[in-house]
Amino acid sequence: MREAKRFQAKHMNDQPESASEINDAPRGQVVIHAALATLPSGPGVYRMLDAAGAALYVGKARALKKRVVAYTQPARLPERLRRMVAETARLEVVSTHTEAEALLLEANLIKRLKPRFNIVLRDDKSYPWLMLTRDHDFPQVGK
Repeated sequence: MREAKRFQAKHMNDQPESASEINDAPRGQVVIHAALATLPSGPGVYRMLDAAGAALYVGKARALKKRVVAYTQPARLPERLRRMVAETARLEVVSTHTEAEALLLEANLIKRLKPRFNIVLRDDKSYPWLMLTRDHDFPQVGK
């Protein structure tokens, strides 16, 4: 925990990190920082995995490198995401041709893998609703 606080204190500004600062970072930030060198700048989907290989988080980005670099700045992340980054042991990336393709892939992976830190698309519960209009004799059921 002290390492994480020391790392956060050093990174309150936007200065580039030195090699010694990167080595002081918690494991997840080191993993993510190491992956930045090979990340494409185009659209795609990224998966953060824990030590057992279970998916922690699935995300999509219009610009993968720009999106993933945000995880290396813990002072700007909410506590939930800091915990996720700290548990990250591996980062996997799938590059796509378009942002729409990335969105579909992300939704499918979230439904299949059920990552702990994805909360919006994890459950596919949808509730029917009743629509009453004056131009129809009977109510309509929608989903």
